[in-house]
Amino acid sequence: MSKDKYFIIDFDSTFTQVEALDELGEISLQGDENKEEILQEIVNLTNSAMDGKSSFTEGLSKRLALLKANRRHLQPLIAQLETKVSESVKRNREFFNQYADNILIVSSGFKEFIVPIVTQYGIKEENIYANTFEYDEQGNIVGFDPSNVLSLDKGKIKLLENLALQGDVYVLGDGYTDYEIKEAGLANKFYAFTENIAREAVVAKAEHIAPSLDEFLYQNKLPMAISYPKNRISVLLLENIHPKAVELFKKEGYQVETAIGAMEEDELCERIKNVSILGIRSKTQVTKKVLANANKLMSVGAFCIGTNQIDLTECLRLGIPAFNAPYSNTRSVVELAIGQIIMLARNIFPKSEKMHKGIWDKSAAGSFEVRGKKLGIVGYGNIGSQLSVLAEAMGMEVYYYDVVEKLQLGNAKKCSSLKELLGLADFVTLHVDGRASNKNFFGAAEFEAMKEGVIFLNLSRGHIVDIPVLVQHIKSGKIKGAAIDVFPYEPVNNAEEFVNDLRGLPNVILTPHIGGSTAEAQENIANFVPNRIMEYINSGNTYQSVNFPNIQLPALTNAHRLIHIHENVPGVLANINNVLAKNHVNILGQYLKTNEHVGYVITDIDKAYDKELVNDLRSIANTIKFRILY
Repeated sequence: MSKDKYFIIDFDSTFTQVEALDELGEISLQGDENKEEILQEIVNLTNSAMDGKSSFTEGLSKRLALLKANRRHLQPLIAQLETKVSESVKRNREFFNQYADNILIVSSGFKEFIVPIVTQYGIKEENIYANTFEYDEQGNIVGFDPSNVLSLDKGKIKLLENLALQGDVYVLGDGYTDYEIKEAGLANKFYAFTENIAREAVVAKAEHIAPSLDEFLYQNKLPMAISYPKNRISVLLLENIHPKAVELFKKEGYQVETAIGAMEEDELCERIKNVSILGIRSKTQVTKKVLANANKLMSVGAFCIGTNQIDLTECLRLGIPAFNAPYSNTRSVVELAIGQIIMLARNIFPKSEKMHKGIWDKSAAGSFEVRGKKLGIVGYGNIGSQLSVLAEAMGMEVYYYDVVEKLQLGNAKKCSSLKELLGLADFVTLHVDGRASNKNFFGAAEFEAMKEGVIFLNLSRGHIVDIPVLVQHIKSGKIKGAAIDVFPYEPVNNAEEFVNDLRGLPNVILTPHIGGSTAEAQENIANFVPNRIMEYINSGNTYQSVNFPNIQLPALTNAHRLIHIHENVPGVLANINNVLAKNHVNILGQYLKTNEHVGYVITDIDKAYDKELVNDLRSIANTIKFRILY
């Protein structure tokens, strides 16, 4: 450890997420009818001083007078502050322990609440510089020690001049008073700490920004609790993905950008540069060309069920796992299908149109119950099987067909062929996946095999149905009604006109790909996909990836995790273990999963190892990607 480096760290809004005097006000002003107004005035005084816009000493006196605090309020304050330590500070105890002699807490706050907090992290009490309260006989806080230089304007500068530290000085803080240390020539570098608050006046002056303590440690090659600063992981979310996803990624410390619509290939090729995580829905095409421009891409998230809009093979070749949401919107799609089945059976759509034109057409002609009718489900996956259960609960007789052997739920009956199902069903609903080979899966032969007067639904993928043939059978009357939610071509945004031959046909419900577009489904997806991606980035888990070998790993404890993605050729695992043996590395656990294209090896090792090991592992032939987690 170098003895000629000193780290000056602020307390309020840096070591902790909050301003302690603001928190003290929450406690001391309980029951005061003007509490909110007083607290806002305290916050305004704090921000004004921290932004360098007013006298610190004068503001401090005013804040203490407004607080009406007593010595008895300090213990509850300390208990509260213990829960408000900055996340990146909490996880980097090793840095504070290792550099305890060289870390100084320099704060315009008060020792009474700072010392109990920071000493828990190994910081020495003699290295804590802060103000102290003055009390009256009843224990009321009436002021501060005026002889302490930190109570004065430019007090931190005066303190550093008095300390006359011999060596390099690095300052980490969120306020203008922290920046002034560098401005006065008393520090080599000042880092504006923005994990909790970004003060515009301070950030504008700072040469260095630290969105977290991890970033500060990373830039200065100091010991870190994690292998890579989370603020360096950038997320691009397209197609108006639910705000919950933004919230989760930001809470993790990632940098997030959003866009309302999809992007065309050329625009995405430009925007994806330096992006770590890409989140899309069904419109954005993640092509080979796009991926060729994705120089830092770690993972792709499809915030929907389908993934045919992503070149999964190319992602795999590049070592990029993709994740989707196979279950999150299942209920929403099923409920829409049930609603459409009933609406079509009752001719509700045409009758509603007539009512809007002032035509009263009260008639039971062509209107019937769904109870006792035969529902044919093509594709018995998550959606098809749940639809089966709800339809049966309404009294329908359910038949299904799937190319994969699936166990029926309830009294559903499996058909041995698609033709058999089509010959039986009064309603046919498609729930198959969107793989390229399914293009025009449902065409002339399938429509011919259906019963007269059948009702047809497609809520899966647009390209699986031959639309001109469907139109022909609706016009001939063979198909009595249809509900279509997906189309071979769909507008890229809401401004583009929807053009399709199905427009204007009788008893046809057209919806703009909204099967999974409910508040509940979108929030479920926005919870599910980010968590899968963050699990992969934080621990290496690829469980539920749609293109990668699936591994569910144990938690990483007191070890470093080596993640090695390679082409699936013989001998790579042996080469990895030879490198580990050559470097005298103790293996604590090792996990391997392969598919036909790649191998995925995770090795947990002791923390102590020669750094040359990393270069050796990266140099192994057929390596696609390598990274370390700790």
